[in-house]
Amino acid sequence: MTAVFLREQLRAPLTLALLVALPFLFVVLAADVLGEFADALGGSLVANAATSLGAGWSAAFIAGTVGFFQISSSREADRRLARAGLGPLRVAAARIGAAVGLAVLAAGAAFGAMAIEIDVVHPWHAAAAILGYALIYVGVGALVGSVVGGELEGSLAVAFIFLLDVFSGPGMTEGDGSPLSISRSAADVLIASAIGEGSPIAEWLELVAWVVGAIGVAAAVFVLSARSRA
Repeated sequence: MTAVFLREQLRAPLTLALLVALPFLFVVLAADVLGEFADALGGSLVANAATSLGAGWSAAFIAGTVGFFQISSSREADRRLARAGLGPLRVAAARIGAAVGLAVLAAGAAFGAMAIEIDVVHPWHAAAAILGYALIYVGVGALVGSVVGGELEGSLAVAFIFLLDVFSGPGMTEGDGSPLSISRSAADVLIASAIGEGSPIAEWLELVAWVVGAIGVAAAVFVLSARSRA
């Protein structure tokens, strides 16, 4: 069923074009602006770090948007599927799985744009961190889509969480970032990969925990909300 939902989204050429084009535009155009914002907020982003964070944030925003609309726009259809015998757990897994598939495409495009712009010293680390950004925000988008009824209100909620995360994260503030930054672990790994440093195992474990936690909580809330509507 995940493949069916994924094909449904990719059937529109505009969707695929946006998934690929937006990360490139964001990474290419936003690096200088991000550096200026960081200076204004007391942070310190060198050019490579700004470009790498732009890649992570572009993947995150697209994935969060995709996750939200995957759940929000199909609420009634999913309720009927759950009542027809598929069950809310299977429907949740399929919907979130489709969002994950789209997020992987966006993360791949963001990494490609980053690799074109800068020389990535640890490409596999960078790719994993960008994917981590995307998967965390799939969870955020799916969670908001499960609990917020209106599309306008939900999309604004996702945007608010994203902006709060961006401007409280590593590189944008003094020190190691604020606890309000839900993607801090991904940012730490991504910045380190861009400037040629390795990341300790603790940062990798924290990143995995955030990814698993975000997807897991979103799936649980989706199932509970589907059951309450059934």
